[in-house]
Amino acid sequence: PVDAIGLIIGKGGETIRSITEETGAEINIEDDGTVTIACSSNDGTHAALNAIRTLLAKPEVGTTYLGKVRDIRDELGAFVEFLPKTDGLVHISEISKERVAKVSDKLKIGDRVRVKLVDVRKDPRTGKTRFALSMKAVENEPETAAEAVPGTEG
Repeated sequence: PVDAIGLIIGKGGETIRSITEETGAEINIEDDGTVTIACSSNDGTHAALNAIRTLLAKPEVGTTYLGKVRDIRDELGAFVEFLPKTDGLVHISEISKERVAKVSDKLKIGDRVRVKLVDVRKDPRTGKTRFALSMKAVENEPETAAEAVPGTEG
C-alpha cells in the first residue's frame, strides 16, 4: 500500500538499507506501493519478504510474538518491542506463573522474550494506544516458526 512506503524505506532510507544489507536482496518500491524483491538466494528473498511483512504487521490480540525487552520498571513490569517501533507492557503479574518480586530478577534489557498480545486499549488521558502483553500466557505453548519477529535494529 502507498501509505506503507515510508515505513519500509525508513528515516533516511535506514530501514530498507538495513534489510538489503542483512538479506542481500535488492528491494524496489513503486509509487503505487508495489514492492519487488530480487535476490540470488531463496533464503535472502524469504528473509527480506518476512522483514517487510513484519514491518507492515498490525498488532493482533491472541498473536504470539518474539520481542525484545526495551525497558524495565521493577515494581511495574517490562516494556517489550513486539513489532518494529511498537512496544507493549508485560505487567509484573504476567511475567511468570511463579511470583516475581522484582522484574530485574527475571529479565534484562535486550533479552528476547516470547509474548502474547492480550489486550489493546486507548489511554483515555493521552489517546495513545496501549498494548498489554503476557509472557505467562505462552509459557506452555510450543514455539512456532510463524511468530512475528521485530526488526533487529538498535
